[in-house]
Amino acid sequence: MILTLTLNPSLDRTIEVGSLTRGAVIRAAAAHLDPGGKGVNVSRALLANQVRSRAVIPFGGAEGQQLVALLAAAGIDMISVPVAGSTRSNVTLAEPDGTVTKINEPGTPLTAAELDTLASAVLDAAGSADWVVASGSLPPGVPTEVYAVLCERFVSAGIQVAVDTSGPALVSALAAGPTLIKPNREELAEATGTPITCLGDVIDAAGKLRAMGARSVLTSLGADGAVLIEGDQVWYGTCPVEEPRSSVGAGDSMLAGFLAAGARGESALAEGLAWASAAVGLPGSRMPSPADIDRTAVRICTADPALPLMPGG
Repeated sequence: MILTLTLNPSLDRTIEVGSLTRGAVIRAAAAHLDPGGKGVNVSRALLANQVRSRAVIPFGGAEGQQLVALLAAAGIDMISVPVAGSTRSNVTLAEPDGTVTKINEPGTPLTAAELDTLASAVLDAAGSADWVVASGSLPPGVPTEVYAVLCERFVSAGIQVAVDTSGPALVSALAAGPTLIKPNREELAEATGTPITCLGDVIDAAGKLRAMGARSVLTSLGADGAVLIEGDQVWYGTCPVEEPRSSVGAGDSMLAGFLAAGARGESALAEGLAWASAAVGLPGSRMPSPADIDRTAVRICTADPALPLMPGG
């Protein structure tokens, strides 16, 4: 089983528009309301593919009640911890060419007692778990070292930990020795302070994060694919999407597929890529099911350090 911990979950409303014009009145082509947050999305993707998962989330206010109701209706196994604040709502505007504009609320602060309750809920449920995924942005006021503290507790309990966050929270978590981290290109550049313009830059930057404590690094590169560094091995893979619809949740789907496939080596990278590309071809923040996943488009090849990445990709 894979446990997920999302400190800043959300209600995610995705609105599909023909084109986004600032200041104009735009008619929506479609709208979707989904439970959101990186760990929540990982659990949703795993459930859609019949992989056991349990989501641990804080919730508060009317939005929090609605989030819990949506997760329950979807059949998500969860531990919901009531908190004093209100769960946030996010809005995503998705254009036909795959361009996504996101407006994310900051979320609700969590007290030290609420954080401890969430950590204890994870540890209490960890007996049958293979992994804990600690992921997502931090709510306002939560210390940047919170993932480091949580990771230390989970690693000390003998649990494999995957961390998917950004900025100082990611950097501070490295010293706790997470089994896996999953930055995207921008997060990798931010964590190392170096521009990422080619595969060689990805490999070098991921090596720096491994030297700081991460055992393995899975870097998602959008349309450029993904790179996995594990021990002294480097794998690079791509999986093109003919008709991209929304990139929301693609990275979370990649992590879910990677973990579902054993979280090691070429085969796990290929599965993660297949799940991620399937998510990009779906509307809103829908998670891919087996019927959506096409593994034949995945290509794993030698990582050429000189290979340039798409600008801004």
